[in-house]
Amino acid sequence: MRIAALYDIHGNLPALEAVLKEIRSEKIDRIVIGGDVLPGPMPVETLERVLDTGLDTQFIVGNGEVAVGQAFAGDLPAAVPEVFRPIITWTAQQLNRRQAEIISKWPKTVAIQVAPLGEVLFCHATPRNENEIFTKVTAAERLAPILEDLAADVVICGHTHMQFDRTIAGLRVVNAGSVGMPFGAAGAHWLLIGADIEFRRTEYDLTAAAARIRASNYPHAEQFATNNVLNRPTEQQMVEVFSKTEFS
Repeated sequence: MRIAALYDIHGNLPALEAVLKEIRSEKIDRIVIGGDVLPGPMPVETLERVLDTGLDTQFIVGNGEVAVGQAFAGDLPAAVPEVFRPIITWTAQQLNRRQAEIISKWPKTVAIQVAPLGEVLFCHATPRNENEIFTKVTAAERLAPILEDLAADVVICGHTHMQFDRTIAGLRVVNAGSVGMPFGAAGAHWLLIGADIEFRRTEYDLTAAAARIRASNYPHAEQFATNNVLNRPTEQQMVEVFSKTEFS
């Protein structure tokens, strides 16, 4: 079995389109959408696109969907930082009831048997929580308590938008990176999972993508186009930022 793991698309439809085009040239059996399809500049169009990939597609929920779903229900979570509240509220306003109900049914984890890797567990951040933050440099002893008792052989995660492959408590943990908002190299980052796990980076026309994003009604369209598509924070910058907020 060959699986494409697409995480943290964040409404970047041009990036998603580029990845799906590349996937069509591969012998892919299944797609796993790893959460945080939204919020982002083109949330409805992006959501509808992942719901109709033409391949067997499974979904897990990200912290973005949780927050948007609660806002859709009229209960914006207090945990959402003030700076992100307008984005979450705007995104919720774009959804119709059918779309909100679909998102509400996405599970927190999905487990798939992939030979020869064994049981591969997909989660957004950690298997127990879609908000927890850890990076390639987070101390293994801090992560071991939430990973050491899992039945899985491999854990695939996302959330921090940076790819890594490390072993914690005897368990292989791989971050898929981000399709729509990667930190570090330009392009759309994802995983190809089969006999082994391969980091993938799909290039696409960043200038054209930025123009489409700027033409959207997204409240932070210019900021997203400039700071997340045309330019991006480095991995080192974000590791330092996340080191101040990672779970304890």
